[in-house]
Amino acid sequence: MNCRIIALCCLALAGCAGSGRVNYTSPEDAYNRGMAAFNDGRYTRAAQYFQGVFDFGRTHEWADDARLQLARSYRMNRDYILAANEYSSFSSMYRGDERVPVAEFERAMTFFERSPAVELDQSSTRRGIDVFNLFIQRFPEHDSVEVAMVRVGELREKLADKLFHAAGLYERRGLYEAAALTYELMFDQYPDTPLADDALLGAIRCYIEFSARSIQQRQAERLETAIGHYERLVQIFPDSDLIEAASELRSEADVRLDRLVAQGTIP
Repeated sequence: MNCRIIALCCLALAGCAGSGRVNYTSPEDAYNRGMAAFNDGRYTRAAQYFQGVFDFGRTHEWADDARLQLARSYRMNRDYILAANEYSSFSSMYRGDERVPVAEFERAMTFFERSPAVELDQSSTRRGIDVFNLFIQRFPEHDSVEVAMVRVGELREKLADKLFHAAGLYERRGLYEAAALTYELMFDQYPDTPLADDALLGAIRCYIEFSARSIQQRQAERLETAIGHYERLVQIFPDSDLIEAASELRSEADVRLDRLVAQGTIP
């Protein structure tokens, strides 16, 4: 009985060990098996086969194809860091390959695809913008440039949203100076994003509130800053739906300035 149990355990262990291994007889065989697994959606197994191609060296005729497909396998499996590294390796090792622009675009896409939610760290988002812009500069005539530009815009919107929500958090906490500065920063860095006019309106609103909480000698300059942002808003976004709200804030700032003049605080 004990011998039989031991034998069954050994068979089970052998089966488990074998299930994780891949077999191939040549780089061509490993590559073809990798492509079959890739086309079947078995990306982890495909990556194992493509890695196996390099067991036979890194300069044979299948090496470049395997390197690119290894990067794609990682990307499809959402192993974006590994994918980006393999795309970089392909571009640096096979600089004369006509597929380098495609590899560079796909590398940029790995950063786009791992760009996280707005509330999280946006390092990948910033890196994605850099890599897409480098692709656009290097290959301005490539068919994917238009898509790359759209992706840059989407990533920039995410960074703008992050700053805008940070400013709103400061404002809700009554930290009006920090809120005003963050709204300004968001507009200055991302004036072409959908929330740009909202940022200017937020800056107007917060400078007025900041002025009200400032010492009397500093109130006027902060109201004037609010008015300056109003002028920017109506000049840059004359069709904005926020003009009416901004005009009401401008009137409030004017009233407060007139009051300061009447009190003799400013000439």
